[in-house]
Amino acid sequence: MAKQYKAIGDEAWKNSVEKVNAELFIFTYGSLVVQLLRDHEDCTSVNQQLDKLGYNIGVRLADDMFARTTLDRCPDVRSTADAVAKVGFRMFLNTTPTVGLWTNDNEFSLLIEDNPLNDFCELPPRALRDGLWYSNVLCGVVRGALEMMHMQARVWFVRDVLRGDDTSEIRVRVERMLDEEVPAADE
Repeated sequence: MAKQYKAIGDEAWKNSVEKVNAELFIFTYGSLVVQLLRDHEDCTSVNQQLDKLGYNIGVRLADDMFARTTLDRCPDVRSTADAVAKVGFRMFLNTTPTVGLWTNDNEFSLLIEDNPLNDFCELPPRALRDGLWYSNVLCGVVRGALEMMHMQARVWFVRDVLRGDDTSEIRVRVERMLDEEVPAADE
């Protein structure tokens, strides 16, 4: 199944997604983070704003991922994790995290060797000291996408290359499965 997801992700990247200049995207994101740091008193608040922004993006990207690919609904947490990593990340960021470090069947890590948001970026000592997770928008994206796949999850950074770690690690814990709800107008 994992090879199938990789092939779907590669195909989507090649044919289904309009490309944006990587440097423009990276510098625009960096400008957003700088502005949030100016607008908010502490890095905790900035992390929350990045997560909130990412959540709203993730909800829309999940719909887009299913609309542009042959991907079917994932039957369990493991296949959903593979789909998010091998199709979603590949399709929208041109990177493929490794899914691993499973705890039970509901908690795993996304290990990102090459986070494109980190390109051209160096965190100042104050941001490191105050706990800024520069790419925290990705946590929100994953959380929003999983919610669209009927999974309520807690998502957080454990390690980040910008903080001196050897790899970036996003930890995901699926806390519960959400029931499919029919909108009030659709009966």
